[in-house]
Amino acid sequence: MPAFLTYILFLIGFVALIYGANWLVDGSSSLAKKFNIPDLIIGLTVVSFGTSSPELVVNLFAGSSGSTDLAIGNIVGSNIFNVLVILGVAAVIKPVNAHINTTWKEIPLALLAALVLGICANDAYFDEEENSLLSTTDGLTLLSFFAIFMYYVIDVARNSKEHGEEVQILPVWKSVLMVVGGLAGLIVGGKWIVDGAVEIAKTLGMSEAVIGLTIVAAGTSLPELATSAIASYKGNSDIAIGNVVGSNIFNIFFILGITSSLYELPFRPEANFDILMNIFTSLLMFIFLFTGSGRRINRIEGGIFVSIYIAYVTYLLMTQV
Repeated sequence: MPAFLTYILFLIGFVALIYGANWLVDGSSSLAKKFNIPDLIIGLTVVSFGTSSPELVVNLFAGSSGSTDLAIGNIVGSNIFNVLVILGVAAVIKPVNAHINTTWKEIPLALLAALVLGICANDAYFDEEENSLLSTTDGLTLLSFFAIFMYYVIDVARNSKEHGEEVQILPVWKSVLMVVGGLAGLIVGGKWIVDGAVEIAKTLGMSEAVIGLTIVAAGTSLPELATSAIASYKGNSDIAIGNVVGSNIFNIFFILGITSSLYELPFRPEANFDILMNIFTSLLMFIFLFTGSGRRINRIEGGIFVSIYIAYVTYLLMTQV
Protein backbone atom coordinates (compact mmCIF):
# COMPACT_ATOMS: atom_id res chain seq x y z
CA MET A 1 0.00 0.00 0.00
CA PRO A 2 1.37 3.48 -0.88
CA ALA A 3 2.62 5.44 2.13
CA PHE A 4 0.36 8.44 1.49
CA LEU A 5 -2.71 6.18 1.50
CA THR A 6 -1.61 4.72 4.84
CA TYR A 7 -1.43 8.25 6.28
CA ILE A 8 -4.90 9.10 4.98
CA LEU A 9 -6.35 5.91 6.44
CA PHE A 10 -4.55 6.71 9.71
CA LEU A 11 -6.47 10.00 9.99
CA ILE A 12 -9.75 8.43 8.87
CA GLY A 13 -9.13 5.69 11.45
CA PHE A 14 -9.50 8.20 14.31
CA VAL A 15 -12.85 9.36 12.92
CA ALA A 16 -14.05 5.77 12.53
CA LEU A 17 -12.82 4.93 16.03
CA ILE A 18 -14.57 7.86 17.74
CA TYR A 19 -17.86 7.50 15.85
CA GLY A 20 -17.71 3.73 16.29
CA ALA A 21 -17.41 4.11 20.06
CA ASN A 22 -20.34 6.55 20.16
CA TRP A 23 -22.56 4.30 18.05
CA LEU A 24 -21.65 1.26 20.13
CA VAL A 25 -22.48 3.07 23.38
CA ASP A 26 -25.78 4.53 22.10
CA GLY A 27 -26.95 1.31 20.44
CA SER A 28 -26.03 -1.03 23.28
CA SER A 29 -27.42 1.38 25.90
CA SER A 30 -30.73 1.47 24.07
CA LEU A 31 -30.85 -2.33 23.87
CA ALA A 32 -30.04 -2.60 27.58
CA LYS A 33 -32.84 -0.17 28.37
CA LYS A 34 -35.24 -2.33 26.32
CA PHE A 35 -34.49 -5.17 28.75
CA ASN A 36 -35.31 -2.87 31.70
CA ILE A 37 -31.73 -2.61 32.93
CA PRO A 38 -31.51 0.46 35.24
CA ASP A 39 -29.84 3.59 33.89
CA LEU A 40 -27.27 3.51 36.69
CA ILE A 41 -26.06 0.04 35.74
CA ILE A 42 -25.98 1.01 32.05
CA GLY A 43 -23.81 3.99 32.91
CA LEU A 44 -21.41 1.92 35.01
CA THR A 45 -21.03 -0.86 32.45
CA VAL A 46 -22.04 -0.16 28.85
CA VAL A 47 -21.12 3.53 28.81
CA SER A 48 -17.93 3.20 30.86
CA PHE A 49 -16.58 0.29 28.83
CA GLY A 50 -17.77 1.78 25.55
CA THR A 51 -15.99 5.09 26.04
CA SER A 52 -12.75 3.17 26.74
CA SER A 53 -13.12 1.04 23.61
CA PRO A 54 -10.91 3.22 21.32
CA GLU A 55 -7.83 2.68 23.51
CA LEU A 56 -8.72 -1.00 23.97
CA VAL A 57 -9.09 -1.73 20.26
CA VAL A 58 -5.88 0.08 19.36
CA ASN A 59 -4.03 -1.85 22.06
CA LEU A 60 -5.38 -5.22 20.97
CA PHE A 61 -4.30 -4.61 17.37
CA ALA A 62 -0.91 -3.31 18.53
CA GLY A 63 -0.40 -6.34 20.77
CA SER A 64 -1.43 -8.84 18.11
CA SER A 65 0.89 -7.26 15.51
CA GLY A 66 3.89 -7.18 17.86
CA SER A 67 3.89 -3.38 18.24
CA THR A 68 4.17 -3.65 22.01
CA ASP A 69 5.88 -0.26 22.45
CA LEU A 70 2.87 1.29 20.75
CA ALA A 71 0.48 -0.54 23.10
CA ILE A 72 2.23 0.61 26.28
CA GLY A 73 2.87 4.10 24.90
CA ASN A 74 -0.79 4.52 23.99
CA ILE A 75 -1.95 3.90 27.56
CA VAL A 76 0.77 5.83 29.40
CA GLY A 77 0.54 8.67 26.88
CA SER A 78 -3.25 8.82 27.19
CA ASN A 79 -2.99 9.10 30.97
CA ILE A 80 -0.45 11.92 30.73
CA PHE A 81 -2.54 13.69 28.07
CA ASN A 82 -5.69 13.27 30.20
CA VAL A 83 -4.24 15.12 33.18
CA LEU A 84 -2.00 17.72 31.57
CA VAL A 85 -4.12 18.64 28.53
CA ILE A 86 -7.72 17.60 29.21
CA LEU A 87 -7.82 18.61 32.88
CA GLY A 88 -5.51 21.55 32.16
CA VAL A 89 -7.75 22.93 29.42
CA ALA A 90 -10.86 22.35 31.55
CA ALA A 91 -9.30 24.30 34.45
CA VAL A 92 -8.27 27.16 32.15
CA ILE A 93 -11.87 27.42 30.93
CA LYS A 94 -13.22 27.41 34.48
CA PRO A 95 -11.62 26.33 37.81
CA VAL A 96 -12.30 22.65 38.46
CA ASN A 97 -13.72 21.55 41.82
CA ALA A 98 -13.43 18.00 43.12
CA HIS A 99 -15.75 15.98 45.36
CA ILE A 100 -14.26 14.56 48.56
CA ASN A 101 -14.41 11.01 47.12
CA THR A 102 -12.48 12.11 44.06
CA THR A 103 -9.85 13.82 46.21
CA TRP A 104 -9.26 11.12 48.80
CA LYS A 105 -10.15 7.90 46.95
CA GLU A 106 -10.22 8.16 43.16
CA ILE A 107 -7.11 10.30 42.58
CA PRO A 108 -5.09 8.10 44.99
CA LEU A 109 -6.38 5.09 43.02
CA ALA A 110 -5.12 6.68 39.80
CA LEU A 111 -1.75 7.23 41.48
CA LEU A 112 -1.78 3.63 42.71
CA ALA A 113 -2.48 2.42 39.16
CA ALA A 114 0.59 4.30 37.87
CA LEU A 115 2.75 2.88 40.68
CA VAL A 116 1.52 -0.69 40.15
CA LEU A 117 2.27 -0.42 36.43
CA GLY A 118 5.80 0.77 37.21
CA ILE A 119 6.37 -2.20 39.54
CA CYS A 120 4.86 -4.81 37.19
CA ALA A 121 6.84 -3.54 34.20
CA ASN A 122 10.27 -3.54 35.88
CA ASP A 123 11.15 -7.22 36.32
CA ALA A 124 14.81 -6.47 35.58
CA TYR A 125 14.96 -4.04 38.50
CA PHE A 126 12.77 -5.73 41.13
CA ASP A 127 13.31 -9.43 40.29
CA GLU A 128 16.76 -9.12 38.69
CA GLU A 129 15.44 -10.73 35.52
CA GLU A 130 17.37 -10.32 32.27
CA ASN A 131 14.47 -8.55 30.53
CA SER A 132 11.37 -6.71 31.68
CA LEU A 133 7.88 -7.36 30.35
CA LEU A 134 4.23 -7.16 31.21
CA SER A 135 3.24 -10.83 31.37
CA THR A 136 -0.04 -12.70 31.68
CA THR A 137 0.43 -12.72 35.46
CA ASP A 138 0.89 -8.94 35.45
CA GLY A 139 -2.23 -8.58 33.32
CA LEU A 140 -4.29 -10.66 35.73
CA THR A 141 -2.91 -8.60 38.63
CA LEU A 142 -4.03 -5.39 36.93
CA LEU A 143 -7.47 -6.89 36.23
CA SER A 144 -7.77 -7.86 39.91
CA PHE A 145 -7.20 -4.23 40.88
CA PHE A 146 -9.80 -3.29 38.28
CA ALA A 147 -12.35 -5.62 39.90
CA ILE A 148 -11.76 -3.87 43.24
CA PHE A 149 -12.18 -0.50 41.56
CA MET A 150 -15.49 -1.58 39.97
CA TYR A 151 -16.74 -2.80 43.37
CA TYR A 152 -15.93 0.65 44.78
CA VAL A 153 -17.69 2.41 41.87
CA ILE A 154 -20.84 0.29 42.24
CA ASP A 155 -20.88 0.85 46.00
CA VAL A 156 -20.57 4.64 45.53
CA ALA A 157 -23.28 4.61 42.87
CA ARG A 158 -25.69 2.71 45.12
CA ASN A 159 -25.32 5.30 47.86
CA SER A 160 -25.48 8.26 45.50
CA LYS A 161 -28.60 10.39 45.22
CA GLU A 162 -27.84 11.13 41.58
CA HIS A 163 -29.61 9.27 38.81
CA GLY A 164 -27.70 7.15 36.34
CA GLU A 165 -26.89 7.82 32.72
CA GLU A 166 -29.75 9.27 30.66
CA VAL A 167 -30.50 6.67 27.98
CA GLN A 168 -32.33 7.39 24.73
CA ILE A 169 -34.54 4.50 23.64
CA LEU A 170 -34.22 3.75 19.92
CA PRO A 171 -36.04 1.23 17.68
CA VAL A 172 -34.52 -2.24 18.03
CA TRP A 173 -33.42 -2.36 14.39
CA LYS A 174 -31.64 0.96 14.73
CA SER A 175 -29.97 -0.08 18.00
CA VAL A 176 -28.68 -3.31 16.44
CA LEU A 177 -27.47 -1.42 13.37
CA MET A 178 -25.61 1.06 15.58
CA VAL A 179 -23.96 -1.73 17.58
CA VAL A 180 -22.83 -3.53 14.42
CA GLY A 181 -21.71 -0.29 12.78
CA GLY A 182 -19.93 0.79 15.96
CA LEU A 183 -18.00 -2.47 16.21
CA ALA A 184 -17.07 -2.25 12.53
CA GLY A 185 -15.87 1.33 13.00
CA LEU A 186 -13.78 0.34 16.01
CA ILE A 187 -12.19 -2.63 14.27
CA VAL A 188 -11.43 -0.86 10.99
CA GLY A 189 -10.36 2.37 12.69
CA GLY A 190 -8.13 0.56 15.16
CA LYS A 191 -6.39 -1.41 12.39
CA TRP A 192 -5.77 1.71 10.29
CA ILE A 193 -4.42 3.64 13.29
CA VAL A 194 -1.93 0.93 14.25
CA ASP A 195 -0.78 0.42 10.65
CA GLY A 196 -0.47 4.18 10.15
CA ALA A 197 1.42 4.68 13.42
CA VAL A 198 3.97 2.02 12.49
CA GLU A 199 4.43 3.55 9.02
CA ILE A 200 4.83 7.08 10.44
CA ALA A 201 7.43 5.83 12.91
CA LYS A 202 9.43 4.21 10.09
CA THR A 203 9.18 7.25 7.82
CA LEU A 204 10.15 9.82 10.47
CA GLY A 205 12.74 7.62 12.11
CA MET A 206 10.89 7.79 15.41
CA SER A 207 10.14 4.97 17.80
CA GLU A 208 6.68 3.44 17.94
CA ALA A 209 6.66 4.29 21.64
CA VAL A 210 6.89 8.03 20.94
CA ILE A 211 4.17 7.84 18.28
CA GLY A 212 2.00 6.01 20.80
CA LEU A 213 2.79 8.49 23.57
CA THR A 214 1.89 11.50 21.43
CA ILE A 215 -0.21 11.17 18.25
CA VAL A 216 -2.09 7.96 19.04
CA ALA A 217 -2.62 8.82 22.72
CA ALA A 218 -3.96 12.28 21.89
CA GLY A 219 -6.18 10.95 19.11
CA THR A 220 -7.83 8.24 21.21
CA SER A 221 -8.35 10.79 24.03
CA LEU A 222 -10.21 13.34 21.89
CA PRO A 223 -13.69 12.25 23.13
CA GLU A 224 -12.60 12.81 26.74
CA LEU A 225 -11.17 16.23 25.81
CA ALA A 226 -14.47 17.34 24.28
CA THR A 227 -16.50 15.94 27.19
CA SER A 228 -14.41 17.59 29.90
CA ALA A 229 -14.12 20.95 28.10
CA ILE A 230 -17.89 21.16 27.61
CA ALA A 231 -18.56 20.01 31.18
CA SER A 232 -16.19 22.67 32.54
CA TYR A 233 -17.78 25.39 30.39
CA LYS A 234 -21.22 24.42 31.74
CA GLY A 235 -19.93 24.45 35.32
CA ASN A 236 -20.03 20.66 35.78
CA SER A 237 -16.44 20.50 37.01
CA ASP A 238 -16.98 17.26 38.91
CA ILE A 239 -17.67 15.58 35.56
CA ALA A 240 -14.54 17.15 34.06
CA ILE A 241 -12.17 15.81 36.71
CA GLY A 242 -14.08 12.57 37.28
CA ASN A 243 -13.87 11.81 33.56
CA VAL A 244 -10.09 12.20 33.61
CA VAL A 245 -9.43 10.24 36.81
CA GLY A 246 -11.80 7.41 35.89
CA SER A 247 -10.27 7.12 32.43
CA ASN A 248 -6.75 6.88 33.87
CA ILE A 249 -7.74 4.07 36.22
CA PHE A 250 -9.58 2.25 33.41
CA ASN A 251 -6.64 2.61 31.04
CA ILE A 252 -4.10 0.87 33.29
CA PHE A 253 -6.14 -1.62 35.28
CA PHE A 254 -8.57 -2.68 32.52
CA ILE A 255 -7.12 -1.94 29.08
CA LEU A 256 -3.48 -2.69 29.82
CA GLY A 257 -4.66 -5.58 32.01
CA ILE A 258 -6.59 -7.13 29.11
CA THR A 259 -3.79 -6.47 26.61
CA SER A 260 -1.00 -7.96 28.74
CA SER A 261 -3.19 -10.94 29.67
CA LEU A 262 -3.44 -11.80 25.97
CA TYR A 263 0.00 -10.73 24.73
CA GLU A 264 3.35 -10.45 26.47
CA LEU A 265 4.48 -6.82 26.28
CA PRO A 266 8.27 -6.34 26.47
CA PHE A 267 9.15 -3.20 28.42
CA ARG A 268 12.13 -1.00 27.56
CA PRO A 269 14.01 0.64 30.47
CA GLU A 270 13.78 3.99 28.63
CA ALA A 271 10.01 3.89 29.07
CA ASN A 272 10.47 4.35 32.81
CA PHE A 273 10.74 8.09 32.16
CA ASP A 274 7.15 8.05 30.85
CA ILE A 275 5.99 5.88 33.77
CA LEU A 276 7.53 8.41 36.17
CA MET A 277 5.84 11.21 34.24
CA ASN A 278 2.50 9.43 34.70
CA ILE A 279 3.16 9.11 38.45
CA PHE A 280 4.25 12.75 38.65
CA THR A 281 1.12 14.06 36.90
CA SER A 282 -1.17 12.06 39.20
CA LEU A 283 0.70 13.33 42.25
CA LEU A 284 0.65 16.92 40.96
CA MET A 285 -3.09 16.72 40.39
CA PHE A 286 -3.52 15.70 44.04
CA ILE A 287 -1.20 18.47 45.29
CA PHE A 288 -2.89 21.21 43.23
CA LEU A 289 -6.23 20.44 44.92
CA PHE A 290 -4.77 21.77 48.19
CA THR A 291 -2.65 24.72 47.05
CA GLY A 292 -5.52 27.22 46.92
CA SER A 293 -8.86 27.71 48.63
CA GLY A 294 -11.04 24.63 48.66
CA ARG A 295 -10.50 21.44 46.67
CA ARG A 296 -10.02 22.94 43.24
CA ILE A 297 -7.59 23.32 40.34
CA ASN A 298 -7.53 26.96 39.24
CA ARG A 299 -6.73 28.58 35.90
CA ILE A 300 -3.06 29.17 36.70
CA GLU A 301 -2.59 25.53 37.68
CA GLY A 302 -4.43 24.49 34.52
CA GLY A 303 -1.99 26.58 32.52
CA ILE A 304 0.91 24.93 34.33
CA PHE A 305 -0.47 21.52 33.34
CA VAL A 306 -0.62 22.48 29.66
CA SER A 307 2.86 24.03 29.78
CA ILE A 308 4.31 20.85 31.32
CA TYR A 309 2.75 18.80 28.51
CA ILE A 310 4.28 21.04 25.84
CA ALA A 311 7.69 20.69 27.52
CA TYR A 312 7.23 16.89 27.81
CA VAL A 313 6.36 16.43 24.13
CA THR A 314 9.20 18.75 23.12
CA TYR A 315 11.61 16.60 25.13
CA LEU A 316 10.30 13.40 23.50
CA LEU A 317 10.75 14.83 20.01
CA MET A 318 14.20 16.24 20.76
CA THR A 319 15.44 12.87 22.04
CA GLN A 320 14.38 11.33 18.72
CA VAL A 321 16.57 13.67 16.66
